[in-house]
Amino acid sequence: MRLLYSLIVLSALTAFATGLPHPARGGELRMAIHSEPKSLDPHLASEADSELVAYLTHGVLIRIDRQTQRPQAELAASWKVRPDGKEIRFLLRPGLKFSDGSALAASDVCFSIQRILDPALDSPFGDSLRAASGKIRCTATGASVSISFERALPSPERWWDSIAILKEAAPVQDRVGLGPFTVAEWQSGTQILLRRNERYWKKDAAGRNLPYLDAIRLQIQRNREVELLRFSRGELDLIQGLDAERYTRLQEQQPQALRGLGASLDSEQMWFNQVPQSPLPAYKKSWYANPAFRQGISAAIHREDLAKVVYKGQATPATGPISPMNRAWAHPALLPQPGDPHKALSLLGAAGFQKTGDTLYDSEQHPVEFTVLTNAGNKNRERMLSLIQQDLLAIGVKLKPVTLDFPALIERITKTYDYDACLLGMVIGNPDPNEFLNVLMSSAATHQWNPNQKTPATPWEAEIDSLLQAQAGEPDVAKRKKAWWRIQEILATQQPFLYLVHPNAMAAVASRVQGIRPVVLRPQLLWNAEWLSLDPQ
Repeated sequence: MRLLYSLIVLSALTAFATGLPHPARGGELRMAIHSEPKSLDPHLASEADSELVAYLTHGVLIRIDRQTQRPQAELAASWKVRPDGKEIRFLLRPGLKFSDGSALAASDVCFSIQRILDPALDSPFGDSLRAASGKIRCTATGASVSISFERALPSPERWWDSIAILKEAAPVQDRVGLGPFTVAEWQSGTQILLRRNERYWKKDAAGRNLPYLDAIRLQIQRNREVELLRFSRGELDLIQGLDAERYTRLQEQQPQALRGLGASLDSEQMWFNQVPQSPLPAYKKSWYANPAFRQGISAAIHREDLAKVVYKGQATPATGPISPMNRAWAHPALLPQPGDPHKALSLLGAAGFQKTGDTLYDSEQHPVEFTVLTNAGNKNRERMLSLIQQDLLAIGVKLKPVTLDFPALIERITKTYDYDACLLGMVIGNPDPNEFLNVLMSSAATHQWNPNQKTPATPWEAEIDSLLQAQAGEPDVAKRKKAWWRIQEILATQQPFLYLVHPNAMAAVASRVQGIRPVVLRPQLLWNAEWLSLDPQ
């Protein structure tokens, strides 16, 4: 069958170089990250800090340009998509080398694809790709790689931005990569030092090797106050994910450092533990599995207060996973609902809950009280829980916030399942809603309220699975949009996640950093890290 030809050239080389007055090479960029990366294996990167390290140290076939949001050739010099969407062929750039000096082979690409698809690895990227395309076959011939799918893959060039290409013969712990930097040092709980990859393939318009920087030092700093103080003293160069309170303070102290990036695609949400094998008592399991309970708790929350008080107006109340700023995919009829304790009690009453005095009881006279986990050091989440605690007291429900360091929290929600509820954020790197497949598919490891289901536990989860699979193989955007609107309607009704707010993206940049181009999509400040340089001042 004839292939539809699509060739993308690397125009960014000249675009980024334009206007850069021959930046001086060298120097170390310093930035804080807010938790210990869960893993340095890029195929297991499932939270922001692990994803950042993977982005900086590993190469991908196609990169989604964070400014234009268009696919851009990276390790692949070009690609071709078959008209039926069931095959994509890549032609690799000649002369590419891993950071250890070994040459990239087409077989490394197939190895990487097969590795993420291995159920034993439990990669979130494999969950998404399998759900969208069914069975996948990868064939390597010379410098060419052909990947074929059981079902047509919509926009197949957009799936490779997060799939790192690894060296088949090198263990992951060897930290061999194709990105602009390599992991030189990892001091657990303290910092990760990334050094320039001397074998990185990109050059600027003048023929100079990239990256310009010698190193990026990612210092693990959970305390946002300390982060702000160190930035003010010139000890840090960047703050990514600046919160509203500190943004306001910097406006008074260093307004020239601020970068307001507008509404983000990210979200903050709370969910109840619905894992059948959890150690929770049976009566709590019945609460959390009851959609009326989840709806009632959700109805009591004043999301507009979360946006105004916690985020100083720098956030939007949420109705679902897709930010209203993502106008192409957000359901236009689903609007934020104001907190309403009367509606909350009505919903809960229909499910057998009754308020007596200041306390809400279930039908067996158990008082309704539960803990909500969140990560220690995140003041916004702690403040949100404080406000939600007040909202729920109005309907007789006692909420106890519990903060844990990130590894302990991940242990609870992914292994022991010893928790009532959790409040965390979701980082979105791509406006296409297929970004949510590895969360919404019932079989996915990151299907947070009840992960790794062999078969869907509920009819509505089965319907979501069916819609996800159907739209993933649908080339007609209008039909995909119809499916996603239905998915959003189901989520709004069933409330497996209590979506709270979509925070604005805000950042701070020291004056010595040159070439910075902040964007809403992550990594907001380091997406073009190979082009950044430092003014020695």
